[in-house]
Amino acid sequence: MRKSKHMTLALLCGMLGCLCFGGSDWLMIYGDTTHFGSLYWLTEGVAQIVPWRNLLAMALSFPGIILYGVALFSIEGWITEPKNRRVYHWLTVFGLTPWLALHLFYVMILYLFAWLNGNGYAQAAIPAAEALYNHLSWVVIVSEGLMLPPFVYWAWLSATGKTVHPCWMAAVNPVTLYVVLSVGKVILPDGAFRISFINGLMSESMILWFAAFIIWHLRRNKYVPQG
Repeated sequence: MRKSKHMTLALLCGMLGCLCFGGSDWLMIYGDTTHFGSLYWLTEGVAQIVPWRNLLAMALSFPGIILYGVALFSIEGWITEPKNRRVYHWLTVFGLTPWLALHLFYVMILYLFAWLNGNGYAQAAIPAAEALYNHLSWVVIVSEGLMLPPFVYWAWLSATGKTVHPCWMAAVNPVTLYVVLSVGKVILPDGAFRISFINGLMSESMILWFAAFIIWHLRRNKYVPQG
């Protein structure tokens, strides 16, 4: 029973981490979606964002990544084979590394864009922000390349019966949920909600994943006695 309670708390930590990262994603971009450059997220709303919002957006990512780690390392106990558990563990170690780097990358560009617009350099704002993004855009590719493998590996483990979950739960995964939510975004009208929803897709996918785990875990422990 104690192990069951600890797992539930760990998953709730993961969901809280999603609120930290998701809230951060919304804070940094919510506003007027009018834009003129090649990057759709360099908007009029971003140009008007006050500095404390960018500051809070970055600050929230630190407790967010810790809370993610609590949940992601806890669920490795659901992997049945020690060898697979070790692989997942190290993929998660490497996968968590770029979350903060990617977050900082976008926050810095958005803050620079807002600062230039608010301090008499509006004409330079878009060229400067786009140049910074283009110069370091490889960070996005490398970061996503490190972030995705733990989730893909987990889906494979689940699909092949190497976790305690039924195989169909392999379909409930941050990657698949991200794809579903990405398709669903097309029905949303253009506006502050839509652009923020798109910016927070990964956090929104993660919170649904943790929620599905909690539901499964609580239902399982309702019917299976715990030693």
